[in-house]
Amino acid sequence: MGQPDMPLHRSYKDAIRALNSLQSNYATIEAIRKSGNNRSANNIPEMVEWTRRIGYSPAEFNRLNIIHVTGTKGKGSTCAFVQSILKRYKNKDFVTASRNSSSSSLASSRSNETEKPHITKVGLYSSPHLKSVRERIRINGKPLAEDLFTKYFFEVWDRLESSESNPSTFPQLSPGLKPAYFKYLTLLSFHVFMSENVDSAIYEVGVGGEFDSTNIIEKPTVTGVSALGIDHTFMLGNTLTDIAWNKSGIFKEGVPAVSVPQPEEGMNELIRRAEERKVKFFKVVPDRDLSDIKLGLAGTFQKENANLAIELAAIHLQKLGFKVDVKDDLPDEFVEGLSSARWPGRCQIIEEPENQITWYLDGAHTKESIEASSQWFTEKQTKSDQTVLLFNQQTRDGDALIKQLHGVVYPKLKFNHVIFTTNITWSDGYSDDLVSLNTSKEEIDNMDVQKALAETWNNLDKASRKHIFHDIETSINFIRSLEGSVDVFVTGSLHLVGGFLVVLDRKDLPN
Repeated sequence: MGQPDMPLHRSYKDAIRALNSLQSNYATIEAIRKSGNNRSANNIPEMVEWTRRIGYSPAEFNRLNIIHVTGTKGKGSTCAFVQSILKRYKNKDFVTASRNSSSSSLASSRSNETEKPHITKVGLYSSPHLKSVRERIRINGKPLAEDLFTKYFFEVWDRLESSESNPSTFPQLSPGLKPAYFKYLTLLSFHVFMSENVDSAIYEVGVGGEFDSTNIIEKPTVTGVSALGIDHTFMLGNTLTDIAWNKSGIFKEGVPAVSVPQPEEGMNELIRRAEERKVKFFKVVPDRDLSDIKLGLAGTFQKENANLAIELAAIHLQKLGFKVDVKDDLPDEFVEGLSSARWPGRCQIIEEPENQITWYLDGAHTKESIEASSQWFTEKQTKSDQTVLLFNQQTRDGDALIKQLHGVVYPKLKFNHVIFTTNITWSDGYSDDLVSLNTSKEEIDNMDVQKALAETWNNLDKASRKHIFHDIETSINFIRSLEGSVDVFVTGSLHLVGGFLVVLDRKDLPN
């Protein structure tokens, strides 16, 4: 897809159209996959060059005070917890060390200091988005407004248009070429946060770590690793050691590194890499009970992500000069942050009383995450008249995922209806922010994946009624036509969950 000419008056839709032109199409991705060369080693030098061309050096991003988080599952939830905690420290000159500490004594201890610790704006860069691409770039918990997204998007676009790379050093970066979708958004996030004077930023790694476009960050305040598992094997390798090597690529000399407990193979590699990278210290998060805190994100597995977030936030705040102690009782700000954290599409329950429907949403694209998600659903699901599964996984091994799901859910409960849909939003096409070019149009049009998944499920469970639908809107309309009370488990692809949320609230109607 060619990069479009830009109109004189640039709207948000123009920005999204231009951004979508930067997606790698399915044929390109398949060609790279078959060649066995994913060009990952070029990612960091190219990102540094793109950064130079929009007017920055990576060292300048150090003033954002970045927390850098990687992992296979749970890294997004961890970032959401950290964001929520840091928001409680906005515009505070000092904080209590624990629930029982005296704030007045801390205030007097800081009275002679000329520079007090402060946080005014908390930035979060994460992926993927659910309903709007603006969700990927947040300030103080809110997605970037459309007008600001448009403004900054075209500032980056124009800077790239008016600059060139040295052809002898970067022959692959021809004039007029733009970074691919995720790289462009990463560049945009840095430009937004620098322009908006963000002073604490959280960056979720896209894929891996070592070669991820976020890894031009030179001096984060702390790095974190959530649970490791086998995923993105084409890019990261087929073993936990390979994956841990890639993820730990975000470790930096002199910077603390923190991890949740990992399988021995992965943990050994993280420890080895921490020593190799000369991190300030490497710490495995303690298993705090947290039973007296109602976490804002549902699911028993969120306790591990919350514990990682506590350590990351504490180290970050201490680095900024706040007096924070989380060894015993957690400060009130931490408790409030953990309780009020929100991360849509992850273990989310939506009631639709007018249709007697309860929707249970959780994007889960690895065997480990689908197992945790399925356990959550079986624990939360009520005794309804009908139980429905709405599923898709277009780009990963959906066959393995639904087998895992079936193994957890059955025989505790059984689905009356099992629906396999594409990720297409509406009956007449995608929502603008959800256009996807990196999947096979032919496969989607023929619903090849959905037919294969239905066949697999039929071998597992012949009693449930199987349905294949072209789009999410049609799937929801069918579910709403069912009689009696209905519990619906929406899982698999986050793109499915995002499209589902768009259709459910009808805030983004088709053109």
